[in-house]
Amino acid sequence: MEPGTLSTFLKRGAIWGFIVVELIFFTVAGEFLSLSDKAFMDLDNMLLLFKQSAPIGIIALGMTIVMINGNIDLSVGATFALSAVILLDCMTWPFFAGLGDWVIPVAWGLALLTGIALGAINGLIVWKTGVDAFIVTLGSMLGYRGLVFMYNGEQPTSHLNWTLVDFAEAQWLGLHTATWFLIVMTAAIWFLMNRTVHGRNAYAVGDNRDAAVNAGIRVGPHIMINFMIIGFLASLSAVVFYSESGSVNPNDGELYELWVITAVVLGGTKLTGGAGSILSTLGGVLAIQLLRKGLGHIGADTETVNLVIGCILIAVLFLDRQLNLKGKEELRV
Repeated sequence: MEPGTLSTFLKRGAIWGFIVVELIFFTVAGEFLSLSDKAFMDLDNMLLLFKQSAPIGIIALGMTIVMINGNIDLSVGATFALSAVILLDCMTWPFFAGLGDWVIPVAWGLALLTGIALGAINGLIVWKTGVDAFIVTLGSMLGYRGLVFMYNGEQPTSHLNWTLVDFAEAQWLGLHTATWFLIVMTAAIWFLMNRTVHGRNAYAVGDNRDAAVNAGIRVGPHIMINFMIIGFLASLSAVVFYSESGSVNPNDGELYELWVITAVVLGGTKLTGGAGSILSTLGGVLAIQLLRKGLGHIGADTETVNLVIGCILIAVLFLDRQLNLKGKEELRV
């Protein structure tokens, strides 16, 4: 076996094995512990699971790029909330009153531009100051959340457009609109990371930034673009979710960054950068949603769900560290 082959297989394949184990466990346990007559692997239940995975999943795709790059973004939850506020509120602005349903693409565009702009601010600060992205985005997380509260106080922002709701609730080939957004964005980001120069550069920068600079990669602009991508995806997630719900609270999106990072790490992306897989991240998102839904199916409360996922995350990080050490030892032989 080639050096690192076992490590790569475990990181990229284990998450799908874990999903299979989850499905089997909750199907069997549900027969004895569930208060519902519906089977856990009921088709409608699984389709709903995919739909519920979309908000976290779309953001997790962007987080994978940023973490492969050797950075992190803690502001995605606040970006999500602020974009949602812009989406719903701008539909009520007087100078858009005559647009009718054409206000929908305008609102979507403004919300997406909000995410891109917030991501650009993060990337520009990281690029120009050299401050660690963890510190920069920790500050922007607080700042952007402050903007959400400043925008409308502590009151929810609401606007229900029934054309938008019909679009968000529609199904095509049995899959909800949100699920299609998740599938399409997964395919697009997979292509970006595996079939373009930008994707190859992301791995190179995350693996060894000095070597990337020596190879002629413009690391600063490259990092900024990746922060703009995750900002766009955080906003897209808000657009997909709030098109249906029509109401956003100032605290919405809190802890999203933790759920997203957990999903990405479960999918095998290294916190130190240089390694990761878009498809495995999708597996991580589905694994978390299966845990949340499965534990709820057998009667576990929210605190138990968080405890179980936290313990699994710690175990995965420990395993990742051991596999990295094993890989280094193999390379030295």
